[in-house]
Formats: sequence, C-alpha cells, structure tokens
Amino acid sequence: MKTLNKELQASISPRQALEILKNGNNRFVSNLQAHRNLLEQVNDTRDGQWPFATILSCIDSRTSAELIFDQGLGDIFSVRIAGNIVNTDILGSMEFACKVAGSKLIVVLGHSKCGAVKGACDHVEMGNLTELLSKIQPAVYQEKETQDNRNASNPSFVENVAEINVKRNVKNIIERSFILEQMIEKGEIGIVGAMHNIETGEVVFYEDSLYIKDEFNPDFSVAELRH
Repeated sequence: MKTLNKELQASISPRQALEILKNGNNRFVSNLQAHRNLLEQVNDTRDGQWPFATILSCIDSRTSAELIFDQGLGDIFSVRIAGNIVNTDILGSMEFACKVAGSKLIVVLGHSKCGAVKGACDHVEMGNLTELLSKIQPAVYQEKETQDNRNASNPSFVENVAEINVKRNVKNIIERSFILEQMIEKGEIGIVGAMHNIETGEVVFYEDSLYIKDEFNPDFSVAELRH
C-alpha cells in the first residue's frame, strides 16, 4: 500500500474516501490486511501528512479506527472521545483536518455495547464524566421505541440510543461548524454516520446519515437538514 502524498490525497473524492474505508473494513473482517512497511511509512511522512479521512470514534480499546479500517500511518485523522460526542475542541480539530490538512470525509463512528452510552442510559453522574454523558442524554430522550426497561440492562435500548447519538452528532457537526458546513455544501468534503459491531468487526454506514454532494447527489443542500 502506498503512503499518501499531497497529489494522491487531492485526487480522492469524498465518495472515493468512503469506498476506501469500506474496502479496508472488508479486509479487516476477512483478516486479509494489506501489507504495509510501517517503518517506511514513518520515513515517508516525516515531512508532512495528507490523510484522506477524519474518524470521530469512541475511546473504547476495541475500536481503533486505523485497525478496523485497515489504514496505515498518515492515512486518517483519528479523533477519539468516550461516546463519540462533539464539543468545540473536536469541531476545531475537524476544521483543521479538512480545511487545512485536506481530509475529504468525516465519519462519526459509534460502536455496539458502548459503555458511555450505557452510562447515559442509566443517567450516571460521576465527576467530569457527568458533563460528557450529558451530551449523550438528548439521544436517550429521543429514543421513543422502547417503553419499558429504558436503561443499560436493555440491549436493544442501548443500541437504539447509540444509533441516534451517531446521527445526532453528524448533524451537530454540520450545524455547529460554518467552515465544515460550507465545505459540504461545495462538495469539497462529505460526512457520514456509521456503527462498528465489536463482535464481528463489521462497520455499517448509515445511508440516511450520508451527506455528499457530487454527481450522484447533485441536488443535495445542507439547508435540507435544518427542516
């Protein structure tokens, strides 16, 4: 696998970036990881980096984006925080990744059996974690399907909340960052929500949370998301 350089990065469209990640996850699930000389990549990237995607994922030790998408050094920006939530610092990091460093796709990646989501479902309060979990709480209240056992002991409730949390954060990124919103509007970058199954390793991308403006979706406008 070639190490990304400026020319290769520039040639990748947002939709191609998505396909690269899908293909990488297929390799991971099939245990057919691409051969890479990581030490060579260290040398190749010593003077600069040109990642094609930015992944916002959880700190869970089983969800390393580089591994589950089979990517090497210099390929992706990895932003990790419990519950894959969004705050101002993360938005600033994404603005740097896309506007300054040329990343073409943002992925908000949740995962099954998420401890942070379980904590939010149980309304846990503990030190600084309280504020973090409060950012997941809107997804808990938005989940209307479950009538009984609305807590972490109910696996289906937890997974529903995790999915809602991912999709809410996709929209949060667009609504809270004018820079990223405009880049999406111009077709310079795309954004998508996804879920990683920690039992199988498979990542499912949500088609109803995929926003890319290109020849396949020329009429898309971020204004649609505000209605």
